[in-house]
Amino acid sequence: MELAVIKTGGKQFVVAKGDLITIEKLPGDLKKGDSVTFSEVLMTDDGSTVNVGTPSVKGAVVKGTVYMVGRHKKIEVVKYKAKSRYLKRRGHKQPYVKVKIDAVA
Repeated sequence: MELAVIKTGGKQFVVAKGDLITIEKLPGDLKKGDSVTFSEVLMTDDGSTVNVGTPSVKGAVVKGTVYMVGRHKKIEVVKYKAKSRYLKRRGHKQPYVKVKIDAVA
């Protein structure tokens, strides 16, 4: 089984072919079915050999397809100070992209 560790959106993910991962919104206007390439691969494992990059493995690429683009549930942020009539409410929906991994090379 081929595995890879990729870095995207300030986070690291362990991926294999066929995995479905949820990541932070990627730059650009992506739609369902678009192809995505992750070039920042930190480690690869093909079952017998492990390649660890310094900081990334040269020539290693992980390819995927956009499965879904959406936003998480709304998070409500409340700032409150007692006895001073101070109350602020704000909501936020974090965008995300679900990617299905097609190839680890």
